[in-house]
Amino acid sequence: MAKSGKVVIHTDPADFEGMRKAGKLAAETLDMITPYVEAGITTEELDKICDDYINAHGGISACKGYHGYPKSVCISLNHVICHGIPSDRKLVNGDILNIDVTTIVDGWYGDTSRMYTVGKLSVKAKKLVDITFETMWRGIEQVKPGNTLGDIGHAMQSFAEKNRCSVVKDFCGHGLGKIFHDAPNVLNYGKPHEGLVLEPGMFFTIEPMVNTGGDELKILADGWTTVTRDMGLSAQFEHSLAVTETGYEIFTNSPKGLDHPPYDLSSFK
Repeated sequence: MAKSGKVVIHTDPADFEGMRKAGKLAAETLDMITPYVEAGITTEELDKICDDYINAHGGISACKGYHGYPKSVCISLNHVICHGIPSDRKLVNGDILNIDVTTIVDGWYGDTSRMYTVGKLSVKAKKLVDITFETMWRGIEQVKPGNTLGDIGHAMQSFAEKNRCSVVKDFCGHGLGKIFHDAPNVLNYGKPHEGLVLEPGMFFTIEPMVNTGGDELKILADGWTTVTRDMGLSAQFEHSLAVTETGYEIFTNSPKGLDHPPYDLSSFK
């Protein structure tokens, strides 16, 4: 479905329920894949495990075939900012990676991503993951009626930059519902009180990408893989949510509480 170009205000409770189902499956997929993320597995194997799980649980991957994208999820390693294509590359000790899943359930889109870590990390890598997680939450905490998209962006940008990191400006969060990428654009930067005023019933993602170095990027020859130009590390977290009368509702919370690494794998035993 093509981008509508306008911000949709959802007033039907059935719309919220549709988003809860799609978001839950996306979050469950990220929960499920957690114990598989270890040294020696390839990102292509992780992709297949996710795709099989989504299909077996009543959904389909929104990414597969989207504008020609060849895989079911995006897996972005180390200096890859976003849209990393799963391959035969094996995970090794010290890697950080983002797994980005978007499911379609009954026509509704659930979009979420988390960071994963392999073995012992460098101090810089661990700090970046922690900062990026908090950056996302600084943005989410600005979501309430009457605030603006500028409030969200400013909260994220100011926190990341205070911690000597940069936010990516060329990619951003987006509206979604029965369309994958719709209005509004939810920038990772901004000025307080500027931009679209938030209203109950808006659905969108918040998904800051944070770099240890500068915010400049380049897209590789495959047309998808986006890397930091200075080869610094990059990290990202993402939730899908709604503006409610009193604040926000997150559709993609982890059912197992696996929100931030290091992850407790005892729930899988």
